[in-house]
Amino acid sequence: MFKKNKRISLLNYWTSRYLLTLFVGLAIISLISAAWIRHTAFQNRLELMEFLADETVYRLTDLSSQNNGHMGGIPGFIGNRERFTMREIDPILYVVDKEGNIVNSNRPVPPGNAKNVASLLDSEEGTKKITAANDGQELVQYVVKRKLEKDNKVVGWVLVLEKKDNLTKVNQAYGQLALLIGALAVLGWGAIYFLSKRLAHPIKQVAEAAKQVQEGNYTFDLPQNNKEEEIYELVTSFKEMANKLEQLEKTRTELLAGVTHELKTPVTSISGLLQAVKDGVVTGQDASEFIQMALVETMKMKTMVGDLLAFNHFAVDAIPVKLETVSVNQLLRDAVAQWEVMQDDENVKIQLDYLAESVDVQADVVRIQQIITNLLTNAKQAMQEGIVTVALMEKEDAVLITVRDTGYGIPQEDQAFIFERFYRGENKKYAVRGLGLGLSLSKMMAQSIGGDLRLIGSNSSGTCFEITLKKATTL
Repeated sequence: MFKKNKRISLLNYWTSRYLLTLFVGLAIISLISAAWIRHTAFQNRLELMEFLADETVYRLTDLSSQNNGHMGGIPGFIGNRERFTMREIDPILYVVDKEGNIVNSNRPVPPGNAKNVASLLDSEEGTKKITAANDGQELVQYVVKRKLEKDNKVVGWVLVLEKKDNLTKVNQAYGQLALLIGALAVLGWGAIYFLSKRLAHPIKQVAEAAKQVQEGNYTFDLPQNNKEEEIYELVTSFKEMANKLEQLEKTRTELLAGVTHELKTPVTSISGLLQAVKDGVVTGQDASEFIQMALVETMKMKTMVGDLLAFNHFAVDAIPVKLETVSVNQLLRDAVAQWEVMQDDENVKIQLDYLAESVDVQADVVRIQQIITNLLTNAKQAMQEGIVTVALMEKEDAVLITVRDTGYGIPQEDQAFIFERFYRGENKKYAVRGLGLGLSLSKMMAQSIGGDLRLIGSNSSGTCFEITLKKATTL
């Protein structure tokens, strides 16, 4: 029993189906070709009989003129059928007078056949199909009739008869056709087998490589010398995907280690500080300071856990966004003022450049506050002291907020990855504690309200980020 949905190899699939299609196609071609060969042979042989009749009339007329009107016997050329290359047929040729009596024939006339020949005569020339009974079976023949005339008077007839079976018999041609069709079938099957094998081989290699990737092995070899464009693109894309997966796997491992380390550090600090207080290592004012430091570390850990939860919610679109129409000048003023209130020192100054005429934008005030806070905090970490310029610029359907610092900048090799989750550049990896979610989370927030956050440029003179906000629609 055949199993439903049974999987077969691509090579077997294409060769078997192509072979079936090829055989059906060749069978149809064979039938059409056989019918065409049969019809063509039939027409050619009828034309040959007509030529024999016309040639006989011409020769007999010429012979009659030489014999003063007497037809005499059949000239010798009639018996020499090789002259007419009639090797496939053997027609009967009769010369009869105008009353229907057989004057001569190219073979002996059977008794009683003269009457049958006389019944074929009429006043018309041409080729005619006749049917007669022969031993209880139907015998189909074709007869070609031509007049023998003398001084515009009919003096006799030339009749050429042949069986239909002999006219349509083309056994040799059928054999040649069968040989040709068989050769085409073998050639076609060989061609599709070779092409299918050439197509299936790289796909099979990709499938085997996919199994290796599934098992965690990203080291495999795939040939890239395929001439077929689609196969080349498949192999190239798969290799690039595998390389990216390998890189992501390495990054995931590194990030997991980094997150674990960042969370472990405050836990270790809290545990050590509280243990010191518990064991009486510190007392009085020192104990209070230790407890205060433990609370600070607890707040840091709470912030990191909160970042993780917020990022996860944004990643699955689980955070509702509350859009409202607000003045962009006022929005920026409130966001910067709120960040400045939380700062302990005044080494970093903020310079605000507002629009001459404020424009209303659609935004979530809370999310914009978080984005501005993240960007200003990063700017502060990138410089010991200086000025951070926050400027507004109006475009046709949007308002741009640029945040530019004068810090040490982001290295060129890190700029392509700064919005990747958990990514932390070499400059901040050991200098500043964190999970590397700030910029990634900020970009997701900006996109959630229909805007965007992108890096405009960064070098040793400073870094510039740009926030895009949509203008409020006017009804």
